[in-house]
Amino acid sequence: MSEKSINILHLYPDLLNLYGDLGNISALEKRLIWRGFDVTIKKCTIQEPKIDISSADIIYLGGGSDREQEIVCQELLKYKAEILDYVENDGVLIATCGGYNMLGKYYEANNSRVEGLGILDIETKTNEKRLIGDIMLEFDGIETPVIGFENHAGIIEIGDYKPFGKVVSGFGNNLVDDTEGIIYKNLFATNLHGPLFPKNPKLCDYILSIALKKKYSDFDALSYLDDALENQANEYMKKRIFGK
Repeated sequence: MSEKSINILHLYPDLLNLYGDLGNISALEKRLIWRGFDVTIKKCTIQEPKIDISSADIIYLGGGSDREQEIVCQELLKYKAEILDYVENDGVLIATCGGYNMLGKYYEANNSRVEGLGILDIETKTNEKRLIGDIMLEFDGIETPVIGFENHAGIIEIGDYKPFGKVVSGFGNNLVDDTEGIIYKNLFATNLHGPLFPKNPKLCDYILSIALKKKYSDFDALSYLDDALENQANEYMKKRIFGK
């Protein structure tokens, strides 16, 4: 058994399961196990009587259909104070697709406003046309581009927040300022899915390193993994997006 372990809290995979979220969880898990870390994954379903937010080293919140997201949002409002405390104390939270929208003050869906958790001071408003397609970002902290897929009708103005990435190709937050997603403390929110981490192993390691440094004062760096196949896939996607 390893001396170091990571606890991953996967929120409502029974409802938020449309966009390859299990691929992201698998990437987080495997890239730790391959380096000798112990990993515990707690899958919290809608039947869960109580969620222990404080026990998590990483929290993952994905996306689903409008109906399922509204159910989850109502459920998570019970834990609003605990999630806010977790984030403000530098807990690592990853939110993809609809999970991003749920973290704001509200988001628009089905011609109505759904109250969000208010963790982020943002509002998601509906665009007339869905924004769909491959997307490429520059991500501050890693040298390779971040590749993903976006499929959303939400428009978000992020104000003074640091963006998750700068759009090289694709739509992003709002079609205006070339930003995509938000980084706040150790919260990473993005519309990219499909899933995200298997396509971008360096991004996965970047976030894992943050979680490990927060938990272990003696953690230095993740050991090397041979990501030749993953890097080839990333390069293929880059060429496909740019058409050359």
